[in-house]
Amino acid sequence: MRECKVSENKLENELFKSVWDKTPDYIKNMELVKIEDEGEISFLLKKEHLLPYDEVKNPEGLGLEEWFAGYEKEAKVSTAGIRGPQNILFPQDTRFPINLIGIILATLAKALVANEKYPDKRIVKVAGCEVRYNSKMFLDAIARVQAANGIQTLVPQGRKTIPIWLASFLAFKLDLLGGEYITSSHGISVKNATKDLNSQGSQYLPEESMEFVEKIHEIFNKVRENGSYEIKLSATNNSLINEEVMKNLNDGVDLYVEYLKSGVAKDINLNKIKAFNSKIVIENVGGSAYRTLSRVLAKLGIEDKFVWFNTEEDPFFHSIGKYDTTPKGEKAFYDYSVDATVLAKKQDGTKYFPVIETMHYDEKLADYPIGTAVLITDPDHDRLTITQTESVDRIDTLKKLGIDYIKLDDKKILTVFTANQAFLMLFDFWAKQLKKENLWNNHPRFMIKTTASALSWDEWARNNNVKVVNVPVGFKEIANIMKKVELKLKNNPNEEVFVDDVFGNSINLGVNPRLLFGGEESGGMIMGTEELIQSLHGRRAIAMREKSATEAIIVASALISTLAEKSVSLSEYLYQVFEDNKIIGRFDTRVDIAYYNESEPDIEKLKKSKLAGEAMRTKNDMFYLSLAIANKSGSISVEDIKNILNDKFNQDGLNFDSLKSVKFVGDGTYLEFTDKYIEIRPSGTDAKTKAYGGGLDKTDIEKYANVLGNYSGDRTELHTKLISAAEYENCKQTALNDYLKFVDKDANNEPFVIPDYKF
Repeated sequence: MRECKVSENKLENELFKSVWDKTPDYIKNMELVKIEDEGEISFLLKKEHLLPYDEVKNPEGLGLEEWFAGYEKEAKVSTAGIRGPQNILFPQDTRFPINLIGIILATLAKALVANEKYPDKRIVKVAGCEVRYNSKMFLDAIARVQAANGIQTLVPQGRKTIPIWLASFLAFKLDLLGGEYITSSHGISVKNATKDLNSQGSQYLPEESMEFVEKIHEIFNKVRENGSYEIKLSATNNSLINEEVMKNLNDGVDLYVEYLKSGVAKDINLNKIKAFNSKIVIENVGGSAYRTLSRVLAKLGIEDKFVWFNTEEDPFFHSIGKYDTTPKGEKAFYDYSVDATVLAKKQDGTKYFPVIETMHYDEKLADYPIGTAVLITDPDHDRLTITQTESVDRIDTLKKLGIDYIKLDDKKILTVFTANQAFLMLFDFWAKQLKKENLWNNHPRFMIKTTASALSWDEWARNNNVKVVNVPVGFKEIANIMKKVELKLKNNPNEEVFVDDVFGNSINLGVNPRLLFGGEESGGMIMGTEELIQSLHGRRAIAMREKSATEAIIVASALISTLAEKSVSLSEYLYQVFEDNKIIGRFDTRVDIAYYNESEPDIEKLKKSKLAGEAMRTKNDMFYLSLAIANKSGSISVEDIKNILNDKFNQDGLNFDSLKSVKFVGDGTYLEFTDKYIEIRPSGTDAKTKAYGGGLDKTDIEKYANVLGNYSGDRTELHTKLISAAEYENCKQTALNDYLKFVDKDANNEPFVIPDYKF
């Protein structure tokens, strides 16, 4: 009989034991897909597999209909791939959203769609993963399903890890049909996901996901009609699973370095880093960024300026973010994720960074000098958190600036910048570098940002004559605007480029504009290049389609090196950016409201608590969303909305007299005041509500975000009186229709043409 997996890590052992104990024997003994067999394999998907398990009536039940209902639901709204928890010990466990059977089905469906669209063509895709549990197994399954359906898959030698941005870059650069990447970004260890990349290298938009979702429906219908459906996987050594191309391309590192040198890795930045006489620390959460980033830094000749924490790959992420008690003080395994910017409250009410606390910087940074920067990147290496050690003498100043910090010892603190603060510094610095090179005035400049990101970005842009396009949360939304701009540049290169933002504004980007920056408050960013980026077969882009911590690290390192020459800290530079650009909205906040414990190992309990949490999330969302939709339709005024909100929240110390507008912004409700904004957004991937705020007073925006984000969503008497039941019930569908109109307007739907590959 199989035995429970054992780890030398006590906390990980607790996780393993908990998963083992909660997994029923029929799951432990299931071997539907013998994935460990390296030869050709196949299995019959039976009618029984679609229905729930019953020890007597349906011992072959896998509940795939229930799994698929959840999968389809998320495909319609997902902001970052279709993600969820998995059974880390038994990956064929279809009770979990992410499982081997489900990934095989989704891959098969995508392969069938591709073959229908491109009959008799050589279809080539890229596939990669980071370090999460079962990722290499999932990667192997994806490649083998695609090979069995005649699709060639480029994979790293030995199925080793690569970052998400490298897979995205290769999909565009090599003119591939797209790619598959396995990650759950900075999510908890037991989560995983498949991020589907299209031929542009950007994540699927909902309509692209729905094409293969419909194909799964067809497969299930055939199973119901015929009783079964055979699914084939090729041998692991099938010639269509190609490691040689990636080997010859050094995994694409050489091509990527060439791209970087046309942008953020120009000599003006590299020379600053090379002259730096200290060290920058890279915190490599999960270990998987090291394999690629170390090669990039070596190719750029700056590898000696960095030291690394955690270079060994570990799916438990070196215990980062992991605790043996819940936020409520209960004794249980709890995972805060590896998002270093997560703030929580201790039992006594004091705020702290639970993820950074588990990084033990009080010990690791003890011998590093004040001024040491620590750049924290996540397992798929697309997000970056910037921190720096400073003297305790800076505490009062940091409080005034709204910058959070951690006390390391009696003399030293660690300043922790939000992405809103960090990226403001980075694109301000990059703009100055472009001006030094006399390049700034060669093109009109613009940026693409999510509505949930800082007001300070918009203020900076106005002061620097940079146009801003606001979009919903999710990097695929930023990529969608890029593609719209590129289509206009291609068709009418000498005309002004107009593009709509999600607020409904038409933005004039000027003639032949260039992207300065694209980013979001959750830590992902990209920067454009002066010359349009060209694929091997002639496609052109203003920037790459996925956020890249490597780009952020290079710009951040150049800034840190430049400031070190003047003995200036990052927080002092941030203050100067505020002052120089007359920025008023200097403060930002984000409140994450989780309605259940994601780390719960009992899947049935997890499903129930998540379902209940989703209902709470949706109720909260609809309270605000219905206000925005009703206002847009003209059935209520802004004054009516003020009355509804004052009636409910005056008792909490909130006042809405200065409210200017309430708008649906693609995935959340945006409340614009004269002195701040608050956005309430339901997570597109989980039972969570996210409340964002930006404005003139940090205490003020934190209060509004906390109260509004944590509200139950119960309709008040005035809410019910002013908004009809029909408008309330239909507001989600109305909002979805509005979102799709925004996505589709001026969309770049040029068909992808499969080229004559030279490899």
